[in-house]
Amino acid sequence: MIDEASIREALHQVVDPEIDCNIVDLGLVYGIAISDAKVTVTMTLTTPGCPMHESIAWGVRCAVLNLEGVEDVEVNVVWDPPWTTDLMTSYGRERTGVL
Repeated sequence: MIDEASIREALHQVVDPEIDCNIVDLGLVYGIAISDAKVTVTMTLTTPGCPMHESIAWGVRCAVLNLEGVEDVEVNVVWDPPWTTDLMTSYGRERTGVL
């Protein structure tokens, strides 16, 4: 059974290489929608000009496709609302030195 918790757990594998922290703890994942065997991840990046845009989106797609029962993944990168450090988890703040 596909659920949001298992998807979020899988997304911990996706790391922003410039920051060296996963996208969940950075607060980049805004939403997860599940429709049968399709998962849609709505997320942002730390900056609109992020050079790792394609790489991170590809990582999200691969991480979620590896989950049992997932047949399709759509990654929507949005810029509104803009990302801020307020969205980070305590682990993300500790990992990056943002206090």
